[in-house]
Formats: sequence, structure tokens, C-alpha cells
Amino acid sequence: MYERFFGFKAKPFALSPDPAFLYPSRQHAAALTMLEYGIESQAIICLLTGEIGSGKTTVVRQLLRSLGDRFAVGLISNTHHRFDAVLPWAIASLGIGAHDKSEIGMYDAFTDFVIAEYSRGKRTLLVVDEAQNLSVTLLEELRLLSNINSERDVVLQTLLVGQPELRDKLEGRELVQLAQRVTGDFHLRCLSLAETRAYIDHRIGVAGCSAPVFSSKAVALIHERARGTPRLINQLCDLALVYAFAEQRLAVDERLVHEVLEERQRGRCLSAFRPETDALGPPASSGAARSKPL
Repeated sequence: MYERFFGFKAKPFALSPDPAFLYPSRQHAAALTMLEYGIESQAIICLLTGEIGSGKTTVVRQLLRSLGDRFAVGLISNTHHRFDAVLPWAIASLGIGAHDKSEIGMYDAFTDFVIAEYSRGKRTLLVVDEAQNLSVTLLEELRLLSNINSERDVVLQTLLVGQPELRDKLEGRELVQLAQRVTGDFHLRCLSLAETRAYIDHRIGVAGCSAPVFSSKAVALIHERARGTPRLINQLCDLALVYAFAEQRLAVDERLVHEVLEERQRGRCLSAFRPETDALGPPASSGAARSKPL
């Protein structure tokens, strides 16, 4: 809608997790490096956590791109509270055809696939997104699946991705054995104000525009209301660009961001952006921008 007006080749703040727009903040770069190290060093289980919208999925997609065709990758992304078994979803995610649908038959099909891939020089990586939704029983099932590995050969690796509640579960006594197998581990925190500024500039640059679009005060207000969460930053920046385009303005200032917040909050559309100090009151001063996680 506004791309041509600002000279963008693509939408800079699309909500889809496009690795091409990955901003290498210190922590996101560290997360990617830690996961790459865990995978390359044959860690049996790796762990990536972060708040909603902190950029976990984008980091994982960049990781998978870096692996190339050296791994058979299965992605389980639709976990929910009624999710009652891991093995059928693991088989489906890897495209394994199991003629025998019994638990033993599925396990044999899974084992045969993993070993066959290893004989071709490929390890198998099972990625479980939103893993905080899994019960203790299902997380223990993942640990038991990892027993397919021998002392000499790691043929199956698992990456658990989830919100901070996943760490709470792994600290429980019931999952001590699983937690002890986690050797690649990172928790994504929200962006600081300086990182938010760099993040916005980075995405605008990748989209093909070299001119500054957001004023310093606009960025400070966006950072404060989004609380440094990349997904919320994207949403607020995208809306601000729409409003700027409607007014035929090539720059977004603090006043315009306030206008976006006030008008959208009237319709209860963006309650996530209300000030922490007063959920129904006027916007807080942008001069009080903080880097506080949700």
C-alpha cells in the first residue's frame, strides 16, 4: 500500500518471520550462534525461549537455512493443551509413512528413518515450537525418543522453542533427566532503546530505503509502548507508516505515533500498547522510554 510512496522494495515491518529482515542484535546474534554451536557439536537437546513476539521463530528459520541439506528437519508447530502424543506428529513432520499405526509400529518407522538418514550422512533435527504447551508427560516422551542415540553416534537432535513457562517446567523435579540433556540454551530478552532504533533502521534499509523515516522521539515512544518486543514494534511501525502515507508525509514523528495509539486504542484494537502505569489513561511521556521486558 505505502511501499512505492516511501521507496520500499518490500514491507519493512511485515509480521511474518522473514529471515531476510533478521536484525542481528547482540542477543539475537548470540542466540543464533549458541544454537548453531549446539547443533554442530551434536547436542542432543537445545533450548530457545523468549517472550511472545521476541523473535524466536525468525531466529529458528535463520538457523534452519544455515543447515542446508545436511539435516532431515521435522517441525512440530501446532502444539496445544490437548496435544496428546509426540510420536505421530514427529512422524508426520518428517514425512514418514508408517503402515502400522500402533505405537510400536510408529516407533519402528521413526527409528528406521533416523538410522537410514544417518547412513546417508544426515542427522535428524526435530524442532518443537510452542513447547511450553506440552505436558510433563509429553516432554518426557521427547526425552525417551532421544534414547535412539548411542554413546558414539548422535542421529537425532531436538530443538525446543517456547515461552518462559517452558523453563519453569524444565526446572521441575519430574524433568530432571530431560533438563540434563539440554546443552545448547538461550533466552531472548526484549530490545533496549538503542537496539530498537537500530532494529527499525535495519528493517527500513533492508526494504530499500536509506533515508531516516522515524524521528528519535517517535522511536522512543514506539519502544516504550512496544516494551522492546520486535513483533509489537513491527505492528506499531507498520501502522504509523500507513497513517503517514494517508497524510502524504515522508517522516513519522512522535505526534503521529501518539495519533496512531490514541485512535486505535479507542477501538480496543491495540490494548497491548497501553502504558503499564495506567492501562486506560493517556500515553506516558516518550522521554521515559525503558527497556523493560513484558
